[in-house]
Amino acid sequence: MQIYADNAATTKMSQIAIDAMMPYMQGIFGNPSSLHSVGQEAAEALSEARAAVAASLGCEPREIYFTSGGSEADNQAIVSAAANGAKKGKKHIISTAFEHHAVLHTLKKLEKQGFEVTLLDVHQSGLITAAEVAAAIREDTCLVTVMYANNEIGTILPIAEIGAMCREKGVVFHTDAVQAAGHLHINVAEQNIDMLSLSAHKFHGPKGVGALYCRKGIILSNIIEGGAQERGKRGGTENIPAIMGMAAALSEACANADANAAKLSKMRDRLIDGLLKIEHSVLNGDRTNRLPGNVNMCFEGIEGESLLLMLDMHGVCASSGSACTSGSLDPSHVLLAIGRPHEVAHGSLRLSLSEYNTEEEVDAIISAVTEVVQYLRNMSPVWRDLKEGRKPHVI
Repeated sequence: MQIYADNAATTKMSQIAIDAMMPYMQGIFGNPSSLHSVGQEAAEALSEARAAVAASLGCEPREIYFTSGGSEADNQAIVSAAANGAKKGKKHIISTAFEHHAVLHTLKKLEKQGFEVTLLDVHQSGLITAAEVAAAIREDTCLVTVMYANNEIGTILPIAEIGAMCREKGVVFHTDAVQAAGHLHINVAEQNIDMLSLSAHKFHGPKGVGALYCRKGIILSNIIEGGAQERGKRGGTENIPAIMGMAAALSEACANADANAAKLSKMRDRLIDGLLKIEHSVLNGDRTNRLPGNVNMCFEGIEGESLLLMLDMHGVCASSGSACTSGSLDPSHVLLAIGRPHEVAHGSLRLSLSEYNTEEEVDAIISAVTEVVQYLRNMSPVWRDLKEGRKPHVI
């Protein structure tokens, strides 16, 4: 039996998404920019998808721009807000130390162009407050970009409060909602969100497609030059099948968000309770203010890579953090940001559930992790030093 518990990395496509895509891979194959009837049939579908995504976020269809995914949407949002700010002499940006690298690397690039970036420290709980954001805002601040929910430890940030504060101070507010969209209720108007990024494959849609919400009145800078697609702000023929799959998947996910959250929260808490029975283990991030399906643990005295490989041999698919950095030997920047020491951060495990998982699978995961952790510790000289008192326990 294989248990897939890496849904924060990607989800399997839903049947609704697949069914929505199929007509546009066969019969309705036109280019939506073409004026003939075949092209206009595709253009009509594109408009329907845009309206569906907008309805899920509480905005107008013309405020939705389709992208290749969350990373492109993050890049375009941040670069655009920076360019708009620079025109007014404002070149200060505020973010957090545990953002996704699509945000952090874009900010690093902007620093080389003369922008000043303030990365707020994150509490051990994996949270920040709107007051901390407010305290960092200056006269020359042009953008606040804070993720909706963290992709590794699952903590949910106070987005509505930050949005209200930014709106009051006249600062553009962007949120990377890649982990939140389809799982949490989002209304960009009510939450005073100016720009928002999402990616379809995080809520059972296809890979390689996402969306950027940009409030009307904010000028977008082009990341991809080309034709007049996406109202001239994103060149390239639209991927109609993927866009239709994303719209269908998002609508389904939002409609079932409450039921899914109730089921997932119960399984999540069962999993946390089971894993905390392992000695010298710790949960990363706030216990309750986290995504319904996210569990992130550290186990002292072992390496995360060995843990993952052995869990895979036991039929459990998991990760040690962001899939985007799985080739890196460095410990998670997210865990370091919340204060975990290097040696503990190296022994991390992220388990992310979806509504397709079962309670029986949760019990099997607990059993497998407990067995593997014990096996690895029995072979570890580090663990031997800890047990025999030659080194102090950190957890």
